[in-house]
Amino acid sequence: MSPSSTNRAKVPSQSQLVRRLLRWFVANARDLPWRRTLDPYAIWVSEIMLQQTQVKTVIPYFERWMKDLPDVASLSNVPSDRLHKLWEGLGYYTRARNLQKAAQAIRDQHGGKFPTDFDSVLALPGIGGYTAGAITSIAFNQPNPIVDGNVVRVLARLFTIGGDPKDKSAREQFWQLAEQLVRHAHRMKNVLQPADSALVLAGNCSALNQSLMELGATICTPANPQCDICPVKKLCLARATSRIGDFPEISKRAATTTRRFIAFVIRRGDKLLVRQRAEGSVNAHLWELPNAEIQVNEPEPVVTAATALQLKLNNVEPLGMVRHSITRYRITLECFTAIATVRIPKTTGVWIPTSELKNLAFTAAHLKLLKMANLQNDR
Repeated sequence: MSPSSTNRAKVPSQSQLVRRLLRWFVANARDLPWRRTLDPYAIWVSEIMLQQTQVKTVIPYFERWMKDLPDVASLSNVPSDRLHKLWEGLGYYTRARNLQKAAQAIRDQHGGKFPTDFDSVLALPGIGGYTAGAITSIAFNQPNPIVDGNVVRVLARLFTIGGDPKDKSAREQFWQLAEQLVRHAHRMKNVLQPADSALVLAGNCSALNQSLMELGATICTPANPQCDICPVKKLCLARATSRIGDFPEISKRAATTTRRFIAFVIRRGDKLLVRQRAEGSVNAHLWELPNAEIQVNEPEPVVTAATALQLKLNNVEPLGMVRHSITRYRITLECFTAIATVRIPKTTGVWIPTSELKNLAFTAAHLKLLKMANLQNDR
């Protein structure tokens, strides 16, 4: 693999690189619950949860999930409401539904036993090349590569690989290099040494792929990388040429779009008006307060939103505001308490006893509104 820049620095030796990464990982890997097992089911669940989500956020979700749904059979049969409740707050809920679809495929097509070969894993709903490589390498020590954002950053700096990682040519280059490294690790003998930790490894392939992710997550970070303590700093071309900040060559993000929503807390006795998002919509199957999108500069936001929801309201009082983001959208969600004065259309919402709210999965933003209204939605 050739670096993209011409310089006198020597291209890292794959043998040296793999050896140092393996030994560093065994001695320094974080103690994470999914690293204490070789169960492909647990590794799969962790990998799906970790997509676009920080490790510290995932840990309690993973532990709660594994307690409630410890295997393929339990996941394949869990009711939709409970599935979404366990995922509540993690976002990108299609991941949870695909987990269940894949579990049902394993039940129906593989006799309930998690498949071991790459192609069969890749064929499962919601699993792409990265996840299939992660599961088969970490659980079964197969020499299958993985490339995520952390791995891209590490490889781009080590080998000064230019080009936007999202472009086909650059993406192929990263995958080819990752495959070379994991296959090199597969051929190496007597590298892993026992460590006083809870870490469980299937072998060199398992350790090598995890080491690349771990290095990018903890040391070779996007900003302020800790090059002084990096186990492969002497092999890094970007460091040798003082170009750490040049790699990877990430393209500019798309411009953001501002959106504004108005939501209402409407109670009738011990019941609250809520609605469930439709199949096929963003956050499908999750519950929320009745709300409507309005123009950012709308002069009469409450009236406009109430009209859109077919509501007639009295005693409208501001409750609070939540700001959040979904992809490129920057969303402002304003909430008001109110009293409905006419019959509520079924399309607007349904009345649910407040004591039952804890059994429903709400979107993260609407969970915050429930807390503001002292309608805590504890799990």
